[in-house]
Amino acid sequence: MKKEEKSQIIDSLVEKINANNKIYLADCSSLTVEKVNQFRRSCFEKNISVTVVKNSLLKKALERADDSRLTDLIPALKGATAIMFTEVGNAPAKLIKQFRAKNDRPLLKGAFVEENIYLGDDQLDTLANIKSKNELIADVVALLQSPAQRVVSALQNKAEKDAA
Repeated sequence: MKKEEKSQIIDSLVEKINANNKIYLADCSSLTVEKVNQFRRSCFEKNISVTVVKNSLLKKALERADDSRLTDLIPALKGATAIMFTEVGNAPAKLIKQFRAKNDRPLLKGAFVEENIYLGDDQLDTLANIKSKNELIADVVALLQSPAQRVVSALQNKAEKDAA
């Protein structure tokens, strides 16, 4: 690969990294081509972008990124690395857990989610349990509706008793 091509790849990675605040690094090595294709298809269905990159290029891109905290992911760059971008913070972690129910890979190397760094495969459960923005909104709406529903229900019961 020529220097110009490497520079273009690094610039493209920096642009993607700066545009996303939910980044996962995974190790998909030792998966068969068929399994990798299944994993990519699953990612596509969940709107997760997956790209396999060279560690040296990704390291340079992380160093050039706007957020200096991303350099904390550099120690995770060993072996084959797939970088995943998503809008939903817990979607890749859930997908990896689901895929690993039948396979031994992919392994989580690291992640940058909600402005926090997570290193190591042992963080997979923690990441899978992070609630997305929509899940949090649904929880708040449910909490707000519960007391109101009880008041309405009590008023309806009272009205029914008075009518009887």
